[in-house]
Amino acid sequence: MREIRTDRITEAVRELVMNAATDLGEDVVAALKKARGHEESPVGRDILDQIIENARIAHDEKAPMCQDTGYAVLFVELGQEVHIVGGDYAAALNEGVRQGYKDGFLRKSVLGDPIERKNTGDNTPAIINTEIVPGDKMKIIIAPKGGGSENMSEVRMMKPSDGIEGVKSFVIDRVLRSGGNPCPPVIIGVGIGGTFEKCAYLAKKALLREVGNRHPNKFYADLELELLDKINKLGIGPQGLGGTTTALDVHVEVHPCHIASLPVAVNTQCHAARHKEIVL
Repeated sequence: MREIRTDRITEAVRELVMNAATDLGEDVVAALKKARGHEESPVGRDILDQIIENARIAHDEKAPMCQDTGYAVLFVELGQEVHIVGGDYAAALNEGVRQGYKDGFLRKSVLGDPIERKNTGDNTPAIINTEIVPGDKMKIIIAPKGGGSENMSEVRMMKPSDGIEGVKSFVIDRVLRSGGNPCPPVIIGVGIGGTFEKCAYLAKKALLREVGNRHPNKFYADLELELLDKINKLGIGPQGLGGTTTALDVHVEVHPCHIASLPVAVNTQCHAARHKEIVL
C-alpha cells in the first residue's frame, strides 16, 4: 500500500487552482485559432482575436483569464492501493482550494447557503467527485466552473421512444436557447444514459476531454461531429453577436440506463475551458 500525505495533496491542489485560472489549454487555444481562420463574420473574427490575445496575456502575466474564476470542481481518480495519511481526505482537497484562491488573488464565488447567499470567503467547499480505480496513484483534475455557462446547462428525462433524434433536438435547442449568455464559442458536454444524476456527471466529465479528441465509439464520434456542425449553423457566433463559430467542440459520454428511461444532460462550458491535472 502506497502512502500519500494530505499536505502533499493540499499543495498540489493549490498549484492546480492557480494554474487553471491563468493557463488556457493548448488544445483550446489551437481550436480558437482554427475557428478564427474559418469564421465568416468580421465581428466574430475580431472577438476571436481578442479571446486569443486575452489568453496570451493571462498566461504571460499570470492573471486570471476571466473575472469569474469559478466554482472549484474536482475529479479525483484514487488508486485502491493508495493509503492517505496525515489527515482528512476532503479537508486536504478543500484546503488546497482555499489556499489557491487566496494566494492567487482569485475571486471567491461560493455561497455557504443558496438562499441566504452569504459568501464563504474562500471558495470552499469544492465539489469533489471521487472514483476508486486500480493502482497506487492519485490523479487530481480541477475544472473551475463559471456561473454564466453553468446556468445554461440542463437535464431532461426523455422517453425511450424519443430516441437519438430526440437527443439531438434537445442538445441543439438547449444551445439555441442559451444564445450569447454562456460566452460562446462554447464547448458542449453531453451525458446520455445512467440516471438523473449520472447523466449530469457524465456531461460535466465530458468537458475534460481534449478538444478535437473524438469518442472511441464511431457512432458517438459521428454524433459529436453532427451536433457540432448543426450548432455552428445556428448563427449565434462568438459572444452571441453572429457568426459561424458558436461551439469549438461537442463531447458525448454515455452509460447504461434503465429500460424505461433515457436521461440526457447538457453541460455548457464557455471558451475559458479551464482544467488542470496532476498525478501523485
